[in-house]
Amino acid sequence: MQFGLFGGAILHLGTQRHHDAYLADTIAGRLLGCFAMTETGHGSNVQALETTATYDVETGELVVSTPSDSARKDYIGNAALHARLAVVFAQLVVGGEPRGVHALVVPLRDEDGNVLPGIRIEDCGRKIGLNGVDNGRIWFDDVRVPRDALLDQHAEVREDGTYFSPIENPDRRFFTMLGTLVQGRVSVGGAGINASKVALAVAVEYALRRRQFGAPGSGQEEILLDYGLHQRRLLPLLARTYALHFAQERVRTDLHAVFSNLDAPEHERRALESRAAGTKALGTWHASATIQECREACGGAGYLSVNRFDALRADTDVFTTFEGDNHILLQLVAKGLLTDYADEFENLDQLGMMRFVAGVAVDTVIERTSVHKLLDRVRDVLPSGDPEVDADAGILDTSYHLNLLRWREEHMLAGVARRLKRGMDDGGDPAAVFSHVQDHVIGAARAHVERLLLESFVDKVATMPDDANKASMQLVCDLHALSTIEADRAWFMEHGRFSNARSKAVTAMVNELCRRVRPIARDLVDAFDIPREMLRAEILGA
Repeated sequence: MQFGLFGGAILHLGTQRHHDAYLADTIAGRLLGCFAMTETGHGSNVQALETTATYDVETGELVVSTPSDSARKDYIGNAALHARLAVVFAQLVVGGEPRGVHALVVPLRDEDGNVLPGIRIEDCGRKIGLNGVDNGRIWFDDVRVPRDALLDQHAEVREDGTYFSPIENPDRRFFTMLGTLVQGRVSVGGAGINASKVALAVAVEYALRRRQFGAPGSGQEEILLDYGLHQRRLLPLLARTYALHFAQERVRTDLHAVFSNLDAPEHERRALESRAAGTKALGTWHASATIQECREACGGAGYLSVNRFDALRADTDVFTTFEGDNHILLQLVAKGLLTDYADEFENLDQLGMMRFVAGVAVDTVIERTSVHKLLDRVRDVLPSGDPEVDADAGILDTSYHLNLLRWREEHMLAGVARRLKRGMDDGGDPAAVFSHVQDHVIGAARAHVERLLLESFVDKVATMPDDANKASMQLVCDLHALSTIEADRAWFMEHGRFSNARSKAVTAMVNELCRRVRPIARDLVDAFDIPREMLRAEILGA
């Protein structure tokens, strides 16, 4: 909140005078702030925010108002007790003309912590987790701030009431402003992945300590992780965590490259936004699933607060909706896939997403993903054209894994395009047509991101020297690829890519890979390099 959102908004949306006024004290913690975007009535749909900032040309001030309770700023971290300033997102009105959502700096409290006149703040109360963050609600009653409180990197209001922006298209201007805040999604995604690492470090080490049952008469109970089912529960999650780590590493590298280059091409910024959105969505969903599975894998001990799963689960649960609801983020990913970021499709609402269906974009998607080309692409990497003849052939071929995921992605994308076009050709209402295929849209986006995860893993392994570490990582990469494919084997069977024999062979190989990974499981979680004092789980003696 303090550095990524409040400070990040000032850094990326403000100009030099804002940087000089606020950043040094923000970084040092002398000035605490908050990021006031979400409203009670509008969360993900930022373009429809109701808070207004109206320019009064006679006084040279912006008047910030909350027109209704649905427009109150809600769930705002740092707001309830500590923030002295807020970066407020509001509908800018200049000369009676609405100019869309812009951000401005609004004081909330004086230096002694007293709430300023015209401001009303309430605490949101107890939450599922993260109760050390004082989330609050804010109302503005015609609060006046100077004209230069507007963060004017992309638009300015001149003293005479003239509005100017170097970005003429209002939709592009809006998404450019939001795009500069992509680092928040990168941070949240990384936090979710790190939480998964902590949960797995505890669960895997516990599974190597704990014994249960055993062969009759052996006199020795079995180590939990020696059971095939326990391997199945934890090791594919461990492999996916590595895949997400490498994908996050790629996002972080791209973020640095784009934001270090003021002249970065627009397509690079858009690609970063899409990759960050998709990685955040899959990474935070993975965290929720992994923490729960690790909790259960530790039995009754996992239910005790001293072993931290309750705090991990509670504090990361919000990540699936924080910095963008994951389903909305995957719609952003799908939008990029369908439109290739064409200028006329900048609007993210449903009608905006539907505009492309009557144009060349759909035909381009369908042509690019024509089924016979995709079938040939996958068939080329199989040793046999008939999977029934040789169900095991090529099953550990990385090219085969990649091509299967690419084929699934492109097939789903083509299917979405066809369904949208058919609905429009039949005279359907654009919003209704989109709603009917929304699950298909999300599926295509998820398939796209899962392909990116595997590519990131494969690329990382390729850069490693030929030694035991590389062999170990290749093993984990294979486990991730095949467990991903196995999770959707019904889809591959429905679409003719898997025979019954092939499907069974994939499952058998996942089991085999779990057995192969088992001897290095402790090494894999130790490689996360989590300090013992950060694990703080009693079952580990930490």
